[in-house]
Amino acid sequence: MTDSEALQLLEAMIRIPSPSGQEAELADFLVHRMADWGFRAFIDEVGNAVGEVGVGPRTVVLLGHMDTVPGEIPVRYEGNRLYGRGAVDAKGPLAAFIVTAARLARRGDLPCRLVVVGCVEEEAPSSRGAFFVRERYRPDFCIVGEPSGWDGLTIGYKGSLQAVIRIEGPIGHSAHGRATAAERACDAWVRIRSGAEAFNTARPRAFDRLLPALTGLRSGGDGLTEWAELDVHLRLPPDLSPASAEAWLQEQVGEGRVTVRGAVPAWVGSRTTPLHRAFARAIRRAGGMPRYLLKTGTSDLNVVAPAWQCPALAYGPGDAAFDHTPEEHIVIEEFWRSLRVLGEVLQEIGHGVRP
Repeated sequence: MTDSEALQLLEAMIRIPSPSGQEAELADFLVHRMADWGFRAFIDEVGNAVGEVGVGPRTVVLLGHMDTVPGEIPVRYEGNRLYGRGAVDAKGPLAAFIVTAARLARRGDLPCRLVVVGCVEEEAPSSRGAFFVRERYRPDFCIVGEPSGWDGLTIGYKGSLQAVIRIEGPIGHSAHGRATAAERACDAWVRIRSGAEAFNTARPRAFDRLLPALTGLRSGGDGLTEWAELDVHLRLPPDLSPASAEAWLQEQVGEGRVTVRGAVPAWVGSRTTPLHRAFARAIRRAGGMPRYLLKTGTSDLNVVAPAWQCPALAYGPGDAAFDHTPEEHIVIEEFWRSLRVLGEVLQEIGHGVRP
C-alpha cells in the first residue's frame, strides 16, 4: 500500500460522517476494507469496528475511535493539508493504525497479533466502545490513536466529569424581587468558577488544575414551578477522583441536584517502558526529537490503561489544537511520517523489544 493509497483511505473515512452515535456507516466501510486486506474483521456487539491480523505470542491493541463531534467541514485539499471533520480527531490516527497493520501483514513481517479497534462514542460521555473493549482484551502493549504530532507521545490525560445540575422551585412574580431558577443557576456557576480558582491556588501547571467549563444551559416551567439546568464539564487533575469531584461539585451548587453523565479518572503512565523507548528510537531515526505530552483533555486511554496495566500511550498524526474546530485539518507529510514511525515501532515490539 503506497502513501497515496493510505491518504485515499483517510480521505474516504473523512467523507463518511460519523458523529457520536452515528458510526455504523463508517464501521461497515472499515470492516469491509480491512477484510479485503486480510484482517479478521467484524463489528462487535456495541458497534466497534475490529480488525485482527497476525498471531502471538504478543498482542498489541491499536485503539482508535470512529466518532467525531458534530459539524460539517467541506472535505478538501489546500496545498499540503487535508481538511474535514475527523481529520485530526481522530480518523487520521485510526487510518494510520489500519494502514500500518495492513502493510506489515502483507510483507509477512508481523510476528505478533495486532488488534485494531475503531471505537464508538469516544466523544460522548459514555465512552461506550472503550468500556466494552476493556473487558475483552488483555494486551501486552496498547497504543491509543489520538493526535500528538508524528514526533509526540502522550503519556497522561486529565480526568473528566460531565454532569447536569438542575435547580427547581415554585414560580413567583419577578416584581417581588425573588430570585428565579435561572438566576440561582447562574449563581451556582459563579460559585463553581470561584471554587475552582480557590482549588487551583499554588497549582501553576494546567495539568494539575481543576478546569470547569459550562457547556450548556436551559430553563423552563409549567406555570407553577420553574427549573434551570446547567451542563458542566470538569477536567480533573490526578489527585482529584471522580467521586471526590462529584462531592465537590455538589458542595458548590448547594440546593441544585447533580446528575453525573460520565466520568473517568486522570491517568499518567511511565515514559520509560519498552513501548516508549521503541517510539523514541523510531522518531529519532525519522529525524525528530521525541516530545512527551501531558494533555488537559481526556481520551479512551483513561478507560483502558488502568485496567490493562500494560505499557500504553497515545500517538497519532495531527495537531490537537485543531480538534473540534472549523479549521480541522491534517498535514499530509505528517500523516506519512507517522506511518513510518508506527511501522518501526510495531516491528520492534513484535519481534521483542530491547531493554
